[in-house]
Amino acid sequence: MMDDQELQEAMVRFVRAFGLHQPDQTPCGQPVPVSEAHALGELARDGALRQHDLAHRLRLEKSTTSRLVTQLIKRGWAERIPAHGDGRGVLVRLTPDGANAAARLAEARALRFSAILDRVPPGERANVLHALELLANATEHP
Repeated sequence: MMDDQELQEAMVRFVRAFGLHQPDQTPCGQPVPVSEAHALGELARDGALRQHDLAHRLRLEKSTTSRLVTQLIKRGWAERIPAHGDGRGVLVRLTPDGANAAARLAEARALRFSAILDRVPPGERANVLHALELLANATEHP
């Protein structure tokens, strides 16, 4: 039976091995901060979003998300546009360069995950997925 210390050590080992502790590049080795990569992914998946919706999805503070969006705009990857039917509302959406960056990140992520999955014995893959789902659910509901 695993105890708290074993779980901590396993999680730290995974974070380091996966590269999550490197804030200036994605675990896929792309030279993009992880938070920007996640924002690009959300915007690529669902199109324009209100900044507070993006903050909620990324589980970031409003001020952090504002700085993140500003950085995406400076990179030429996103823009703020008026929300249709809401005179004061603003949406964040990807520019064509942002969509290209998001596609490159998605491709790198797919390759990385495929390589990892290839190293997991086929009979254990469902167990790994189940364990990840359990951990994600446990962290979402304190």
